[in-house]
Amino acid sequence: MRKITSVILAGGHGTRVKHLLPKVPKPMASVADKPFLEWILRYLKSQKITQNILSTGYLSEIIEAHFQSQPIPDIEVYCCQEKQPLGTAGGFLNGVKQLNISPDAWLVMNGDSLVVAQFNEMVSYLDDYKVDGVILGVSTEDTSRYGSLVIDEQGNLISFAEKCKGSGIINCGVYLFRHQILEEFPSRLPLSFEYDIFPVLLKKKMLIKVHQIKAPFLDIGTPETLPKAEAFILENFSQLLDPC
Repeated sequence: MRKITSVILAGGHGTRVKHLLPKVPKPMASVADKPFLEWILRYLKSQKITQNILSTGYLSEIIEAHFQSQPIPDIEVYCCQEKQPLGTAGGFLNGVKQLNISPDAWLVMNGDSLVVAQFNEMVSYLDDYKVDGVILGVSTEDTSRYGSLVIDEQGNLISFAEKCKGSGIINCGVYLFRHQILEEFPSRLPLSFEYDIFPVLLKKKMLIKVHQIKAPFLDIGTPETLPKAEAFILENFSQLLDPC
């Protein structure tokens, strides 16, 4: 069984919803009596992923204090603060370097969104030694809020497309990388996955698969979607309501 470590990106300022969450980092928005970020970790636990890094930044002390005082049983949570904005991929690498571990693969997620997916299906792509990474793509009728993924007939990533109307496969910010592929990441900072990492990997002929699914997905990053979080949690994660 492969060792997978998750890195959850929880360092952003949450500008669009900051007025709704005074002095609270967006991933710590209270949803169904727990911080949204805790629901992500509990869901990962249900997927047998028990070693987790939180890449923190804005109001990092609130995140760290919560998981120190209210640890989730049977999982590891490490908070790795970025001292200055490093970008999505930069925050990921900062956490990786601080912990200095070498799992078989890294699962990257955002701390303000959840998709109800079976992560073992993503991991199974690594059975093919030619596959370097996997992106989780959610099929939707309206891609206007998100960038979409362009793939070939074999499900290989070709490029990222800008936001546009119509149906397609959206990028929900869930990535799986073999540990060895991190050596191919650019060394400069800040770094974005979409604009810096994936274009470089594709240019180097790395094989990135897109695992396409239809699944419940919520991003709490807007004033319109944040109020939907509680119903989303209660509908999809009722098995996690008991903290024991």
